[in-house]
Amino acid sequence: LIAGGFGVGKTTMVGAVSEIRPLRTEEYLTAASIGVDDVDGVADKATTTVAMDFGRITISTGLVVYLFGTPGQERFWFMWNDLVHGALGAVVLADTRRLQSSFGSIDFFESRGIPFVVGVNCFDGRQERTVPEVREALDLDPQVPILMGDLRKRADSRDLLLALVDHLMAEQPVAAG
Repeated sequence: LIAGGFGVGKTTMVGAVSEIRPLRTEEYLTAASIGVDDVDGVADKATTTVAMDFGRITISTGLVVYLFGTPGQERFWFMWNDLVHGALGAVVLADTRRLQSSFGSIDFFESRGIPFVVGVNCFDGRQERTVPEVREALDLDPQVPILMGDLRKRADSRDLLLALVDHLMAEQPVAAG
């Protein structure tokens, strides 16, 4: 599951790493969203995800990763409860210009005990805050991985997903042999 606030790059990340043409449910923003959707910091954004984004990565014949990008606006959060079924973990995307938009996603996964990593989308390579500053601002536990990157780049998005896999493996208790 790839989650985060409005305009942080969820659709972009799914598109960057999916081996298939992603399913996107983007619609144009209309006058009806004025006063409902917070476009502060993303005033040039013209579209929004209204259901989900879907992509796929095949690891091997028996192992496929399905990517579900959530809608970012609070009015669509009711869908998250359905999207989270079967999820092993999540990626929470953040934009340092609007860190407050990440709190809802973080609270959602923490309250359900779902492991997650945080990806700070450094648009155009701009890194406006350090990892410790982001950790403190988001009040994250020390074990939650944070990665910085431009999620339009396939390698940066891939690295974020690999960090989630590493985090999930570290969370699993070692079986006694």
